[in-house]
Amino acid sequence: MAGSRTGGPPVQRASRRPAVARQARDNPLRRLHTRAHKAWDRPLTAYYLILGGSLLITVLGLVMVYSASQITALQLSLPGSFFFRKQFLAALMGGTLMFAAARMPVKLHRALAYPILAGAVFMMALVQVPGIGVSINGNQNWISLGGSFLVQPSEFGKLALVLWGADLIARKQEKRLLAQWKHMLVPLVPVAFLLLGLIMLGGDMGTAIILTAILFGLLWLAGAPTRLFVGVLSVAGAIGVLLIKTSPNRMARLACIGATEPKAGVTDCWQAVHGIYALASGGLFGSGLGASVEKWGQLPEAHTDFIFAVTGEELGLAGTLSVLALFAALGYAGIRVAGRTEDPFVRYAAGGVTTWITAQAVINIGAVLGLLPIAGVPLPLFSYGGSALLPAMFAIGLLIAFARDEPAARAALAMRQPRFGRKRTGGPGVERGSRRWNTMRRRASVARTSGER
Repeated sequence: MAGSRTGGPPVQRASRRPAVARQARDNPLRRLHTRAHKAWDRPLTAYYLILGGSLLITVLGLVMVYSASQITALQLSLPGSFFFRKQFLAALMGGTLMFAAARMPVKLHRALAYPILAGAVFMMALVQVPGIGVSINGNQNWISLGGSFLVQPSEFGKLALVLWGADLIARKQEKRLLAQWKHMLVPLVPVAFLLLGLIMLGGDMGTAIILTAILFGLLWLAGAPTRLFVGVLSVAGAIGVLLIKTSPNRMARLACIGATEPKAGVTDCWQAVHGIYALASGGLFGSGLGASVEKWGQLPEAHTDFIFAVTGEELGLAGTLSVLALFAALGYAGIRVAGRTEDPFVRYAAGGVTTWITAQAVINIGAVLGLLPIAGVPLPLFSYGGSALLPAMFAIGLLIAFARDEPAARAALAMRQPRFGRKRTGGPGVERGSRRWNTMRRRASVARTSGER
């Protein structure tokens, strides 16, 4: 290679980057993937997913409750907005509980575990007292508060098992007692069986299934051995089979899995089949909000257990997939909170709440799709029912509090400055800013050499 004109060594030109690497860097899909990955991995991602996802599910649920319950209310000689107003009031109360739970410290959550458990057991026992308990659709799981207001104590039993179970396992882990199987099971399993027994006295097997799922979720998070886990699962499965075999109603629900036409006789599968009809007639974008045909008396429990079918009929596949995506995001965020924390109580409580919400959503949606037997459980945060909405929103508040309590999330929230209402001149804000600037100047002066000015 020839030398330069000045007689110096030859100039080495920088090699150009390959065109393939430059194209990969400039690929818009790759840039979009990189940005999405960075946004997904931010410290506050779980916080925003839980808060935004739960609020969207609740708001969309209010809209669908208003649409699905109008005909039922008119058939009962009630105003068309009767069920919507009650659900809206429950949502306001639930929002207050969610905000309070999100602001509570973890120590206060643990302190509330035993009072909530005692209150839930007491109220569930009151359900079986004649004159106090109310029977609806063959299940005696309600207490009348006067007028049209009813409360279902078993819904609060889910929250009680999550909080109390998480506190119990966390304390045993701190004392290193979980390596012994008796400390793993006692008193968690006996108390869970007590709650299950009180629920099954009223005949509500759907809620009992959710409570069993919460119990298994806590045992799995606690690291229960496979033999112990399978043993408890076998006992629970045997009890469940016995309860199904001894109930003609439950056997009829089991026989309706996959049914596409009503049958003659005791097992008519009317509700399951018309739920499929509602989903099938929705198409891609649905018939329009309020334009459901099945809610005109053909589909029982259109605003409670089968509200997902009305959503599919009015909002179509796009609406149902949106609901599924919101629940999937909520479940992912709960798993992320449980996996990133170092606090044992937070891990168990977040895992218990996530198991509760996702298992109940899967059971409800699976029944509407004809893939699971109709268990009579509402779609969490979505279906009509204040007794189910209040503890669920409090549980969402727990997840929000845990997501805010992560070290990286706390640091990200601490770095934020208020955008509105900040004074530009005078006041403590400027004084704090001047102190920060003076501190930076002092650090810079220390770093200078002796000859700098």
